[in-house]
Amino acid sequence: MINENIVWGKWKELKGELITQWGKLNDSELEKTAGNLSSISGIIQQKYGEKQDEVEKKLKQITSSFSRKTEELKEQIKTL
Repeated sequence: MINENIVWGKWKELKGELITQWGKLNDSELEKTAGNLSSISGIIQQKYGEKQDEVEKKLKQITSSFSRKTEELKEQIKTL
């Protein structure tokens, strides 16, 4: 099982990446979504007027990168 601090750290990293990609987003908006990608997508669409499929594609790219890192981390933890 992954340590809660690690999960919290990954969420902070993800929020940072989202804010880097879409600078009009802010931390409090992302916190309100509780990590729900549909909610995050809706906020991005409202602020930027981007098409849903475009936003979802970018979000999938970003989150898949973090998913790979999380899986690698899980494997590292197993070997400890």
